[in-house]
Amino acid sequence: MTDTTPLAPHLASVDDANAFSPGVWPDAIDRPGEEATLRGMPLTSLAAEFGTPLLVIDEDQVRDRARTTRQTFESAFGDVAVYYAGKALLTTDVARWMHAEGLRVDVCSLGEFTVAQVAGVPAAHMGFHGNNKSDIELETAVGAGLGSIVCDSPEEIERVAEFAAAAGTVQAVRLRVSIGVHASTHEYLATSHEDQKFGVAAADAPALVARIRELPSLKLLGLHTHIGSQIVASDGFVEAARRMLALHASLLADGDVPELNLGGGFGIRYTAGEPDIDLEAFAAELAAAVREECERLQIEQPKLCFEPGRSIVGTAGITLYEVGTVKPVAVPEGERVYVSVDGGMSDNARPALYEAQYSARIVSRASDADPVVTRVVGMHCESGDIVVDAEWLPGDVGRGDLLAVAATGAYCHSLSSNYNMTPRPGIVAVSEAGAQLIVRPETISDLLARDVGADAASTASKENS
Repeated sequence: MTDTTPLAPHLASVDDANAFSPGVWPDAIDRPGEEATLRGMPLTSLAAEFGTPLLVIDEDQVRDRARTTRQTFESAFGDVAVYYAGKALLTTDVARWMHAEGLRVDVCSLGEFTVAQVAGVPAAHMGFHGNNKSDIELETAVGAGLGSIVCDSPEEIERVAEFAAAAGTVQAVRLRVSIGVHASTHEYLATSHEDQKFGVAAADAPALVARIRELPSLKLLGLHTHIGSQIVASDGFVEAARRMLALHASLLADGDVPELNLGGGFGIRYTAGEPDIDLEAFAAELAAAVREECERLQIEQPKLCFEPGRSIVGTAGITLYEVGTVKPVAVPEGERVYVSVDGGMSDNARPALYEAQYSARIVSRASDADPVVTRVVGMHCESGDIVVDAEWLPGDVGRGDLLAVAATGAYCHSLSSNYNMTPRPGIVAVSEAGAQLIVRPETISDLLARDVGADAASTASKENS
């Protein structure tokens, strides 16, 4: 076993730097010989066909997680609605998978709404989030008959009502409340504390609900809250549910409040040393707390709604990179090996944004070399361009190796950019039926296609030839 090191005290020890930690990597990843496979398909074959960097998604696992999540919440709560949080990863294929597995889709922009609509998700099965929805977004959502719009401010209540009245329809809405439960997560991922951009204060909710009820073009579905992301324990959700149910109960005297949306944010394991969520136990604990609180308040249990995203797609995704420069660097604690790959913060911004930790393995070959502490870094002109802060990799890691980074299914493609004019990677879905390209890799031509000056230069060059 390789022990922990002063270079990375948080890094768990390893017995084998070739092994894939269960719960961190896709369930179907394997190393039957030298090369690693996913659903029996060599990862080197995918890299050879589609290039690197490349996001690979296990479609079968995504579908299974979506279906199991819905069934778990249905078993625990009875009448429940599960919305897939499209911001985690949204393509037309992913939206189709969610719809096929009985989930609704939560969108946060006109782009996400359009992707889901093109995928065939009925508008009535979508919810629309966002703290600053544009006029065109609200007009489009209302006109399409969207299932619910989450109102994030007093001003937005009036704007939604105006668009619904103009369309001659009644729009179902939820009111997002910052309930004051501080999730145990990164500051930027905690979304229900008081000093942040989302929602309204609990003290203001009764007056705003009364205003919604006054407006004939609006229908109140209920309250909404979201306490944060990457949460694996139920205690924060339990406390949020109790506070929200107390607020919910106070509104019943003046009308129905049929639903209560407790949001999402269920976490996954990114490294072997992190805890994982036991969704069945989580749902059971939360359901028991909801039933107990409803009994104490002497109210009927409302229809519960949830919005999982990361927990459905995160672990099912891996990113493939080709190793380039490998450079040992002397530091006060010893020697750190920097392993550079052909991607980086343009395809995974989370380490730079949140100091997120990841796991990596060489997948093009096995090695019996002693593990060394490495830092996997990208190719961008930023010292903060770190893909994996600390990882045990075989000491003979070198140029040309195919490296995989685990748990990149959520928020990597969604947050990707063209920094340093880098084309964004493609996405391949793998299933028992084979591999299918679901998002093609961008090309330099794609980047130039939006550059008006490049188009003018090309025209002038043709005219002068």
